[in-house]
Amino acid sequence: MVQIVEFRVIMPLLLEEYRVAQMYMVNKIQEQQTGGGEGVEVLINKPFENEEFGRGQYTSKIYHLQSKIPSWLSAFVSTKFMYIEEEAWNAFPKCKTVLKCPYLNRFKLTIETIHVADNGNTVNAHNLDKDALALRKVEYLDIASNVKDYWNYVIGGPEIDLTKFKSEITGRGPLAPGWQAACDPVMTAYKLVTVDVPYWGFGYRLEQALLGAERALFLESHKQCFHWIDEWFGLTYEDVRRMEMENDLALNQKLGKLTIVSNACENGSSAGIAESASEPVKKDASLPSSVSVRS
Repeated sequence: MVQIVEFRVIMPLLLEEYRVAQMYMVNKIQEQQTGGGEGVEVLINKPFENEEFGRGQYTSKIYHLQSKIPSWLSAFVSTKFMYIEEEAWNAFPKCKTVLKCPYLNRFKLTIETIHVADNGNTVNAHNLDKDALALRKVEYLDIASNVKDYWNYVIGGPEIDLTKFKSEITGRGPLAPGWQAACDPVMTAYKLVTVDVPYWGFGYRLEQALLGAERALFLESHKQCFHWIDEWFGLTYEDVRRMEMENDLALNQKLGKLTIVSNACENGSSAGIAESASEPVKKDASLPSSVSVRS
């Protein structure tokens, strides 16, 4: 059964700030979570242009996350085959991500995101038809909430309390209860997740697990996105794009992959091609080497 959930993540940022912050956050979390044979392998990162989105950046990745697979699923499939293939089209303020599992070829999860300068009150940001609206559930994710469930612990991440955090550079924060109503600046990421796992015996349970994992991933990653504001504030889009290019090669190196990375800027200039992930990769000093997340 197809399930549709729209997660609304409200952020105390301007849209143009979020564009930089989100890219910085993805780079840093992917770096933190890659190693020991698991993490993110980058296959392609290049500009695209199509009728649906216009111009943007296309990426193709493989997520090696065997240790995060629910133990009950191993009764149906071997976890060694449970890696995820991702294609993403990032044409900010719109993004689309498609996740597939080759071993479960009927499995499909799609995340469509639109970013709007509001506090989460747009009724139908994705312009869904009446049939999709009838299926859609809406959930608001509060980055200031400290409530955790099973999937928050599986996804992992540092303990962050944004009700006590204040940015030294911008002065934003702490986020008191009800902060979304009066926050300025403010914007919302409307993340429409459509999941379909049409397999008898475990399909619905896996759909629920995937929704739980995406919920936790969105919440934990956006907590960190704001918590790192003093690290990324002042960086330009070109700065974080360059960091992303260098990080792609570093991720494959950490996984010991010999993957060729097609990696170029939106303006068409090449960032270089890594023919062997065993070659040394120069890391940008502005990207801390501590901390897989999606657009």
